[in-house]
Amino acid sequence: MNFRHIRYSLALISWSFAPIVGFAQADSSKNDSVRALPEITSPVAGAEIVENLGQRIPIEDIFLVDETGTERSIAEMMIPGKPVILNPGYYDCPKLCGLVTNGLLASMQETQWNAGQEYQVLTISLNPNETFSLAAEKRANYLKKLDRQGADQGWHFLTGSKENIDKLIESTGFGFVWDEKSEQYIHAAAILFMSPDGVITRYMYGVQFPEFQLRNALYEAADGKVGAPLERLVLYCFEYDPLSNSYVPVAINIMKLGGLVTMLGLGIFIGLFWYRERRSKRTSESFT
Repeated sequence: MNFRHIRYSLALISWSFAPIVGFAQADSSKNDSVRALPEITSPVAGAEIVENLGQRIPIEDIFLVDETGTERSIAEMMIPGKPVILNPGYYDCPKLCGLVTNGLLASMQETQWNAGQEYQVLTISLNPNETFSLAAEKRANYLKKLDRQGADQGWHFLTGSKENIDKLIESTGFGFVWDEKSEQYIHAAAILFMSPDGVITRYMYGVQFPEFQLRNALYEAADGKVGAPLERLVLYCFEYDPLSNSYVPVAINIMKLGGLVTMLGLGIFIGLFWYRERRSKRTSESFT
């Protein structure tokens, strides 16, 4: 076997990856420098969102009423091992809450992942005066639009007392206040992602949530333990950028996967070369 050629190939590979390493390091530094953002402000005091990333919601101590009228803790409603999307608002909201939930629905319709299997959604009214019968009505409409088997196990519409709602608002940082002038609740447009053990992992703002961004946030919330193996490899290459409020490619992760693929390819090449050399040697010996 010609080991000089193999050493040359390895050197060539390392040289070719050198610029990528530099770019990856620069990209990582850039991401670290913008990771912390100020709170999402609102023209109405108390309606801002203060991100509590990494904080655990007391899911065992917050009791909400589901669409059947049964009061349970958030922990009791959660599917073990599944990430959760929190969709706060209120059901009689004249506009914004419906836009947020409709945007979430559109993304859920687009993704191949299913509520109740890969993830769970909790749509929660922060208005303590709303009833579970109204929640049940809203839920029936959205489940009909979603039209996914098993979604009734993965999407709950909840109400609760002021005491429990205040606990949820405090732990999530989701501002929600009554405005006398407009006679409606004022709040920001956002959904939250929560890990299977109740830790807040991401806030996503707006009224539209691109499917790939939603899937990345769920993958992050589940600590990479959701989705098919190939999907996990793809999602591994993306990281959340708070400035763009979206997931962007991470050069260092792409480089790691690229290096792994390259080394596997090189290993296969060397193995085949060694096999051919050995076979050729045996053939020549048989003729002597």
